[in-house]
Amino acid sequence: MDAPRIVLGVIGADCHSVGNTILDAFFTEAGFHVVNLGVMVSQEEFLDAAVESDAAAVLVSSLYGHGLIDCEGLRQKAVERGLERLVLYAGGNLVVGKTPFEEVERKFKALGFDRVFPPQVELAEVARLLRADIEARRN
Repeated sequence: MDAPRIVLGVIGADCHSVGNTILDAFFTEAGFHVVNLGVMVSQEEFLDAAVESDAAAVLVSSLYGHGLIDCEGLRQKAVERGLERLVLYAGGNLVVGKTPFEEVERKFKALGFDRVFPPQVELAEVARLLRADIEARRN
């Protein structure tokens, strides 16, 4: 089977690049074909890259706390482009303040994200979940 194609990047006006570089290296090593858009990526750029690369998933990260605002409407735009099967993940420091993660997760899932991750997460588990979610969407 071909390596699953994924798009990753840091959304909005966020310029935090270290985590993005780590994600790129990890997922590449884990056998994914990674399209890394870098930092300060718009929703449209994520979706354009997903279409151009025939990606199965988009992984959005945000560390500056405005991820909820930056991600609003992304699922709807994906559906409008015919990307109903696109797996959407979000992770990082997604909101400003000391909001309990369960609340952050609930808000992102309400926006149509399949999974949401806190700043510290076991990447091997994320890769396992991602493969399972991609496979589930293909069937």
